[in-house]
Amino acid sequence: MNSLTPPCDNDHHEQPESQVLSLRIEAALFERLNGHAAKRGMSVQDYVVRTLVRDDFDERFKASVERTERFYGHSVRSSGGLA
Repeated sequence: MNSLTPPCDNDHHEQPESQVLSLRIEAALFERLNGHAAKRGMSVQDYVVRTLVRDDFDERFKASVERTERFYGHSVRSSGGLA
């Protein structure tokens, strides 16, 4: 194995049960998220994860992308803005 991280004894090349996602967001958006999380007694991380696992997240995300495309008058996906 040619890796910076040495294999552990139980390394069966399986996908881990969880992974890390790191992102950078502007301070104003973080403060808004923090406010929403605080109202619910949650950390920002827990609030974001809870939001992402909601049943309607995919539909809401698609609608948001479509509104963004209408606002800018072109496809955001084709310009590399969103996947």
